[in-house]
Amino acid sequence: MSSTARDPGLQPERTRLAWRRTTLSCTVVALLAGKQALHGGASPAGLVALSLSVLAWLGFLRVANRRVQGMNTARPQPLGSREALTVAACTVALAVFAVAMLF
Repeated sequence: MSSTARDPGLQPERTRLAWRRTTLSCTVVALLAGKQALHGGASPAGLVALSLSVLAWLGFLRVANRRVQGMNTARPQPLGSREALTVAACTVALAVFAVAMLF
């Protein structure tokens, strides 16, 4: 059976939508972090945390975009360990930076 005869059904579409929902959630978190960092004046620590949050968000966007684009092939590649680690690190980093902005 050739790879072009494969009928993946709606699985790639569901995966694509899941990545887009997660990207939207990550964007909201980054925007709320920016609002928190700039609330009541910008402190140096808040600006550093905001900058790091933006970097984590951009890293997440890069991986998510590559995964969404990868769903367009007949046989999408599985998520690699490097990409999974990057996504997990960006998510944890956003949480840590958000907590750091509170102090």
